[in-house]
Amino acid sequence: MGLAVLAVCAMYLTMQPVVAGLGLSPLVIGLLAGLVVGNTLRRGWVSAYDPGIIFCAKGLLRIAIVFYGFRITFQEVASVGLSAVLIAVSVVAAILSLGYLVGTRLLKLDRTTALLTAAGSAICGAAAVVAVESVVRSVPQKTTAALATVVLFGTLGMLLYPLIYNAGWLPLDEHAYGVYVGAVVHEVAQVVVAGNAAGTAAGDTAVVVKMTRVLLLVPVLLGIVLLLRLRKGADAGEAAIPVPWFALGFLAMVGVNSAAWLPTETVQHIVLADTFILTMAMTALGLETRLEHLRGMSSATFVLAAFLFAVLSVAGYGLVVALV
Repeated sequence: MGLAVLAVCAMYLTMQPVVAGLGLSPLVIGLLAGLVVGNTLRRGWVSAYDPGIIFCAKGLLRIAIVFYGFRITFQEVASVGLSAVLIAVSVVAAILSLGYLVGTRLLKLDRTTALLTAAGSAICGAAAVVAVESVVRSVPQKTTAALATVVLFGTLGMLLYPLIYNAGWLPLDEHAYGVYVGAVVHEVAQVVVAGNAAGTAAGDTAVVVKMTRVLLLVPVLLGIVLLLRLRKGADAGEAAIPVPWFALGFLAMVGVNSAAWLPTETVQHIVLADTFILTMAMTALGLETRLEHLRGMSSATFVLAAFLFAVLSVAGYGLVVALV
């Protein structure tokens, strides 16, 4: 019950003009609310809800990711053109690979933290971080640290790109700017704000390109599972790596949404309910996280996120100029 109340409050806050203007999604507000409650109230109060917290942060999260598919259709992906799709695929593949290699080899981060941070930058921010977390089974502190980078650099991009575009420092037309924002900004909510700053057409294009990146969550999760199985295959004592069936469920819901079998109003209700469930999951993650553990973590996570932000900004612009 406590999680539901916090999730409702988080969703209400994002409807307020000030918060909406910052591009903060209910997921981020829910995480922050969980952090505040979990680290200020008596821990005995929080621990009494541990079974519910674990269920929301793990099981309920997978259900929410399945229904996340109702946010996109295959027709929308096709509408932006092959060049925009190629840019989205290139961004996801390059940032994931680069983030993992730089994080583990140069910055000496553990594999899980590097992968979570790269996924948040490459795919769809908080939703990607928690989806990958459910496969690699990270501890809450690592997940929260990766999520913090999504908030920080996603917000920076949301504010910076419209500023330099309106100042004339991004010589792109409205369509190309929309493709650029959709390809490089972290969170869907942040893409909406940054895209619409240049006009409705740019905002619509940005959202579709962004959702193309979201669609790539499925092959990314399946690829991670395959790599983990190969890595652990030599050790018979290791626990089995589960197949992310929720990712396939996500793809199935995209298909259902593409077929337009459900009325628009029904789909809107599903998306709203799914946002609520995702917010509960993020709130649960915040409740599980202790700030003293975050303070002891290496700053290398933020260095990696800053590096990926810079690569996204520069290389993303180069791809748009070359292909759009």
